[in-house]
Amino acid sequence: MFSEVKNVKFNNGLEMPMVGLGTYSRKAEPGQFRQAVEWAIELGYRHIDTASSYKNEVEVGEGIANKINEGLVKREDLFVTNKLWNDSHAKDAVVETLKESLRKMKLDYLDLYLIHWPISVNANGVDTAISYLESWKGMEEAVKQGLAKSIGVSNFNEKQIQELCDNAAIKPVVNQIEISPTLTQHPLVNLCRKLSVIPVAYTPLGLISEARPEFIGKDAIKTDAKLGEIAKKYGKTRAQIALRYLIQREIPVIPKSFTKSRIEENLNVFDFELAEEEMAIVDGYNINHRCVPGKSFEKYTYYPF
Repeated sequence: MFSEVKNVKFNNGLEMPMVGLGTYSRKAEPGQFRQAVEWAIELGYRHIDTASSYKNEVEVGEGIANKINEGLVKREDLFVTNKLWNDSHAKDAVVETLKESLRKMKLDYLDLYLIHWPISVNANGVDTAISYLESWKGMEEAVKQGLAKSIGVSNFNEKQIQELCDNAAIKPVVNQIEISPTLTQHPLVNLCRKLSVIPVAYTPLGLISEARPEFIGKDAIKTDAKLGEIAKKYGKTRAQIALRYLIQREIPVIPKSFTKSRIEENLNVFDFELAEEEMAIVDGYNINHRCVPGKSFEKYTYYPF
């Protein structure tokens, strides 16, 4: 069995597991989301991450319910994250949207609710330019009503996370952003730390999982001989080395997978430690490449990149 998964402590005193199961997929078959969640909980995951825009809340909720009903876990053993989509940013829409997500997941509360992107649109995709500071008031109301234990954001840049922290009555606990060996994000990570906001890494394997033609051959995670040697030394895969690199930077990770062996592998990263020079090697793979550039959002107010 694995070494115990470490937790990270939020600025409000609550804790979150350092590894979570990401559940985003454009290609998953019916039942795949539920199956992945069930496997993950069986394998020792206690942190499940979804979003209303993933269109999988019902299945993710079923996976959670099945494991609770089997007696494998209690609800309080699990940490569940969901996210507010761009078309529900009006202050008065936030709580109702969260309630709808809870209904679909058959849960009474979320452990963490995030503003998915700082941009806001209507149902037709027209820019509504609602300030994320207004949206945040709705997020704070969700905490007051006991619907979310903690609140945070995702895809906020340095200026946006600073402004939010300067104006929030309840501070965000995390900023979930793309961080990987090919997108190290040191300036934003350092600012989050200064603000007592935990940076959380989505797409933590970078180009190992999302290659674009112009970057083929530049994916050091897959191809670099030095990384292969590090992996061999510890009896780990290249992906495990990449995840361990982030964890040693004290950055929680949300790798996604729908393959049982990969789900297991992604959690098994707490029984070894990279040396300082090995951390430097992995850090050197940065090419500031975004796998999730959100190009379709470029025309909107508050686009973060």
